Amino acid sequence: MIGIGNDSRGDDGLGWKFLDVLGAKGLTCEKAYRYQLQIEDAEFISSFQHVVFIDATREPIAAGFSFGSCEPADEFSFSTHRQSPGVVLHLAQDLFQSKVKGYVLAIAGYEWALGQGLSKRGETNLERAIQFFTERFKPREVALPIL
Repeated sequence: MIGIGNDSRGDDGLGWKFLDVLGAKGLTCEKAYRYQLQIEDAEFISSFQHVVFIDATREPIAAGFSFGSCEPADEFSFSTHRQSPGVVLHLAQDLFQSKVKGYVLAIAGYEWALGQGLSKRGETNLERAIQFFTERFKPREVALPIL
């Protein structure tokens, strides 16, 4: 699981906090904290069967979060220092012949200013995402079932 964000920028820390809470609940899988995805992450995920990218989003989501499959994307941005989950997945499959399946968990955030701590609405969405995830995928399971 890769939590993307920055816990010093309000709700941008939702991805990291998600990993912290699941770790406290006994989830025993590889966890990584990233400020942003980079091409080097393709090698990191290439040896796994499944990867979940967790990040905050500014997009309004009625349920407060969304979870779904991540499709490989053969498109690159101007800078190699910020890649989408789809690009990282594509690189893992293309460069390392990986069969890793990807998923994205997007948690709606609202406040992005400098400062630690989540907004009340961000915390509510985090709780909803954690409840969904722990009910669907038991915390002691390492592999994710296919959707």
